[in-house]
Amino acid sequence: MASKVYTLRFNPKLSRNAEGDDVRDGLSAAVLTGENLWLCCDESTTLERLRRTGPRTFGKHCQYALADLVSLPDKVTEEIDLEGMGEAENYLWVIGSHSIKRRNAKPETATIAKQIKRLAKVETAPNRCLLARIPLVINAESGDYELHKTAPHPTAEGQKLRAAQLRSRKTGTNELLDVLTRDEHIGPTLRVPAKDNGFDIEGLAASPDGRLFLGLRGPVLHGWAIILEIRPEDYAKGELRLGQMEGGGHPLYKKHFLDLRGMGIREIRQQGTDLFILAGPTMDLDGTIAVYRWRNGLFQAHDSLTPAEQLERLLDVPHLPHLDRAEGMALLSEREMLMVFDKPAPARKPRPHTILANAYTLPDGPSKG
Repeated sequence: MASKVYTLRFNPKLSRNAEGDDVRDGLSAAVLTGENLWLCCDESTTLERLRRTGPRTFGKHCQYALADLVSLPDKVTEEIDLEGMGEAENYLWVIGSHSIKRRNAKPETATIAKQIKRLAKVETAPNRCLLARIPLVINAESGDYELHKTAPHPTAEGQKLRAAQLRSRKTGTNELLDVLTRDEHIGPTLRVPAKDNGFDIEGLAASPDGRLFLGLRGPVLHGWAIILEIRPEDYAKGELRLGQMEGGGHPLYKKHFLDLRGMGIREIRQQGTDLFILAGPTMDLDGTIAVYRWRNGLFQAHDSLTPAEQLERLLDVPHLPHLDRAEGMALLSEREMLMVFDKPAPARKPRPHTILANAYTLPDGPSKG
């Protein structure tokens, strides 16, 4: 499918993390608010804000350190593995993968015996268990949206917006993982690394009524992908807890199973009552990457199971072997979806600190409910 090419330009002073990795090489989520494009990288602990500078360009890079806005359970230098962002009701929501990781063999640096030993090592990363909301307020003078730890509510006089996060512990868990431990489908996969079809959150959509939809890259169960629906609510200063959910098999979350032909979920976006789903290979596999529309997915009264015939496959996203993996989607308009890529091919990097993204035309408008 034909697409428009957008150019994203980053500030050279801000574009590399502490290990020297470039933000543009690991883009994992994207959200548009007004003229600002928000991006995150799965190898960093920052959020990136660009501004529209032309018909198909974004630049004027600004960066926010998450450690200045929320409390990270581990060192500020440890990656969060940011995989999802969503915007609703004056907040930007962010989420880490919540996954555990297995060390890679690294054949270029070790003997066979050491490589085999590395493959046996499984690690938790507490910063990955971040689920937080951050006040998102427009600056009337600049026209840019800004992130704050606290801020006056823009329309409700006397009220404040406050950053908050789901209660977590330094042991590498939080309330969501504690609850899911007892889940018959997901519980066993919490002890499995993401690259082994273990638990791995890679998509987030925020509904105006306070609900969040979490897309799982894994596990994929007999071909069925999973979306978790939760409703975080204020608990204490700076803390959130899981609120009650009606209609689900569990009082604190709903489970939605979707037949994506064996693919996992890489991103979710909300439009009207519909959910757009970016689907791709689970684990560390190459394969088809496609965008689906789940009509009225925003309002499922109960746990649900949706066969492939009830999902609209809108487009396939081209990619190269081991490169150009679409990971983030941002709605530029009702009919245009921007894609950003992890492990971009060299052709996407025409100049230093610059990356090319693609925007695809959606076939029709959202459902009205």
